[in-house]
Amino acid sequence: MSRLGKKPVPIPDKVKVAVNGRQVQVDGPLGKLTRTLPDGIGAQLQDKAVLVTRRDDTTQQKSLHGTLRKILLNMVDGVSKGFTKELRIEGVGYRAQQTGNKISFALGFSHNKEFEVPSGIKVAIDAKQTGLTVQGADKQLVGQVAAEIRKLKPPEPYKGTGIRYADEHVRRKAGKAAVGATGGVGGAKK
Repeated sequence: MSRLGKKPVPIPDKVKVAVNGRQVQVDGPLGKLTRTLPDGIGAQLQDKAVLVTRRDDTTQQKSLHGTLRKILLNMVDGVSKGFTKELRIEGVGYRAQQTGNKISFALGFSHNKEFEVPSGIKVAIDAKQTGLTVQGADKQLVGQVAAEIRKLKPPEPYKGTGIRYADEHVRRKAGKAAVGATGGVGGAKK
């Protein structure tokens, strides 16, 4: 048995979980999430907890057992507490502006980049227009939206400009001027 897979998923008071065959539906104050379990993996309700079971001990079933238990735990946490990802925009003149469910990014290109926020996700932009907070009940969707926003202009290693996660550290590189000033390889000929 998987050590994590056999642990029951506790259900908080405000959350309702329904298991219909292979379909698991989690309802809470922040939304409703549904997941279809793969063949061979089952879920059972046992006094304020969900227990994930597997059909046999094949390698595939073992790998899915713990993974799906964690996915169900994330669903319960998502509808009760929610998930957030924070992003920072670095660079002179780089900023974000929200209009309805669209965000317009000024990122140093000749035109603004547009991003449409999917349903179930909220994006908050701070007063300086350089900080974004992506919030939602679905952990996978929150991470996907944050990654797509970051992909519009990833942080570059020379000046550090671009969109980065708030806790991300970007390793900076020395430019050509710094290498030439120290008399590195490829300097002036004799």
